[in-house]
Amino acid sequence: MVTVNIPFFDLAKTADSGQAFRIKVIDDSHIELVAFGKYLQIAKTGNDTFAFTCTEKEFIEIWTPYLDLGRDYKKIVKSIDKNDEYLLAAAKFGEGIRILKQDIFETVISYIISQRRSIPSITTSVERISKLCGKKIPAPKLEEPFVKPLEKEYYAFPTPAELNKLPFAELENTGVGYRAPYISRAAEDFNSGKLDPESLSKLSDEDLYKTLMSMFGVGTKVANCVMLFAFARTGRFPVDVWIQRIEDKYYNGHFDCTPYPETAGIMQQFMFYYERRKPQE
Repeated sequence: MVTVNIPFFDLAKTADSGQAFRIKVIDDSHIELVAFGKYLQIAKTGNDTFAFTCTEKEFIEIWTPYLDLGRDYKKIVKSIDKNDEYLLAAAKFGEGIRILKQDIFETVISYIISQRRSIPSITTSVERISKLCGKKIPAPKLEEPFVKPLEKEYYAFPTPAELNKLPFAELENTGVGYRAPYISRAAEDFNSGKLDPESLSKLSDEDLYKTLMSMFGVGTKVANCVMLFAFARTGRFPVDVWIQRIEDKYYNGHFDCTPYPETAGIMQQFMFYYERRKPQE
C-alpha cells in the first residue's frame, strides 16, 4: 500500500470523465480500475490524501504518470481567461479531474470502438474483448482503508499479439459492429511492429497526428483523443458532439485554443464533464 497527498484529484469525477472505460466508482471514497495488466483500487483517506493498492515502485513507474501527478492543475485553472465565464464555471465544476495517460494500444482500440457510441456501450465491448483474450487477474483480498472489489476476477486488456489471434467472428460478437475491421487491422499493425508505441511516443505532435490519421478507420476525433489520453499531448482539443454543442452555444461555433497551447485538452475535459453533468438549466 502507498499513501500520498494529491491536490486537485477527485476520484468520482475522474472516473466519470469519459477518458477511460475500465475505471469504476465503488462508493464515495473508492474507485477501482484495470490498466497496464494490473488491478488498482484507490481509497480517499482524508483531505487530498489517497491510498493505492500497489507497491512504491509501481506507484512511481505506473500510476504517477497515469494520473499526471507531475502537473500543477491549480496553476492551469488560474490561466483561464477571466472573461470566459463558461470555461471558468466548467473548471470549477470539474475541479479534481486529471488527464489519464493510458496504455497506447488499449487507448487506440478503445477509441476506435468509441465512434458514434455511448460510454456504457463502449465499456461493454472493451470488457468483452478483455474477457475473450486478455489475461485473468484474480481480485485481491484487501484490508482497510480499501473495500471488497466489485468482481471476483478481472481481465487485462489484451496485448496486440493476443488480440491479433482472436478470430474475426468472435471479435464481431463483442458488439463493435462496423468497427471490427478497423480493430483487426490495428491489432495486426501493432503486432507486426508497423506501429510501435515507443517510436510513436517520440514523434512530434504533427507527425503523430498524421500517423494516427493514416490508420484504417481512424478520423480526427479518435486521433486527437488518442494523442490526449495515451500520449499526454495536452494541447490537443478533441471535438465530439458534446464539444461541438458547447462551441455552437457559447463560442460562436469555435473555441479558440490559442491561449492554451499546452493545456487545451485539459480545458476540453472540464467542458465535456460540465456539459454532461451540470444541473439542468
